[in-house]
Amino acid sequence: VSVAPDEHMNPFSPDDLTAEVLGRIEGDDRLCEVTRSLVKHLHAFIKEVKPSEEELMAGVEFLTKAGHMCTDKRQEFVLLSDTLGVTSLVDIINHFAGEGCTESTVLGPFHRQDTPQYENGAALTDLNRGGDKIVVHGKVTDMSGKPIVGAKLDFWHCTATGEYDTQIDTGDVVDLRGIFTTDSNGEYWFRSVRPSHYSVPSDGPAGMLLRATGRDPWRPAHIHLKASAEGFKPLVTHIFDKESKYLEGDAVFATKPSLIRDYIKIDDPEKQKKWNMDGPFCMVSFDLVLPAN
Repeated sequence: VSVAPDEHMNPFSPDDLTAEVLGRIEGDDRLCEVTRSLVKHLHAFIKEVKPSEEELMAGVEFLTKAGHMCTDKRQEFVLLSDTLGVTSLVDIINHFAGEGCTESTVLGPFHRQDTPQYENGAALTDLNRGGDKIVVHGKVTDMSGKPIVGAKLDFWHCTATGEYDTQIDTGDVVDLRGIFTTDSNGEYWFRSVRPSHYSVPSDGPAGMLLRATGRDPWRPAHIHLKASAEGFKPLVTHIFDKESKYLEGDAVFATKPSLIRDYIKIDDPEKQKKWNMDGPFCMVSFDLVLPAN
């Protein structure tokens, strides 16, 4: 049945369309809450910037290219989330540290499930591969200062030239990674080589967007850490190198001042012997405070 248009009817407005879309969303409460909010903000964005139809299709093509870049070792949409600050924002909202607790930051795309477990003092790699040798040590406590015995600490980082093992064609070799357990004093330590700053993958749409908006793709040097202990909230964080470039311009907005540490040069032969190091090395101290569940 056709209905003759009423010449006195108001034209269908942008706000009418938004209301129509919102009115059709039904189902799971949380899904509806998220979808309605997404529609409201997405429609508000369109109303603000007023894209042309050509610009809309350019956006669709951009997202299509991002999908084509995704593999089992690379997630371009996660990279976009990282470089737009979304991942860090979700982290802050969900893991806001209580006073005195170690701050969290993003997991990143290079964590592996097949990381080996080591005894304290083990080396994560061949220490003669090049780069400054380092010893990382610290203590894990609760908010009262009581040592947490048996905490699991999963560490991983890049090479002295800025590459993770998954970016190097070494098959299934696991390198520069290790899981350690705190001892009866809540302490841990390991040896490795000093990681470098590095560029996030910039050969896809995320990199294109960074360049087009005048941004650098660089991350400051850091060591990743994932901590867990029975009865305590899990923690994902970084140990940042105080001397690194890009601390003020981290491409994924993950740097936090409380996580920046000095790399202290050790030349004393007695200390080298104590820490099982052959020659000079840098000492990095990083204590953790975990909140109870």
